[in-house]
Amino acid sequence: MLDTLYYDGKCPLCSQEIRLLARFKDTSLTLIDVHSKDNIQTSHTAQTLLAILHLQTKEGQWIIGLDATVKAWGHTKFGFIFSLLRWPIIKQISDWLYLKWAKKRACHINT
Repeated sequence: MLDTLYYDGKCPLCSQEIRLLARFKDTSLTLIDVHSKDNIQTSHTAQTLLAILHLQTKEGQWIIGLDATVKAWGHTKFGFIFSLLRWPIIKQISDWLYLKWAKKRACHINT
């Protein structure tokens, strides 16, 4: 099993990031568009997966939000840059901003 990132393929900003991630990622990360329901093998609902970013590790652990972003980008040569988002003060601010953005974006409403 591989790490699997579930993303919103109908969100222009999400799709742009995923295209970039797909270009640089290694083979140990799978990217799944939540809207392609036939690929989803999880007990999470599509609405849950669309509300904030979800990554399931190869061990079965769920990582959400910016932690999922950092873990996904850890599969690229740019992972160290994204790991800065987890530094104590930066983490508080970046998590707050991410959750604020995730709630306000309209993309996830139309599943």
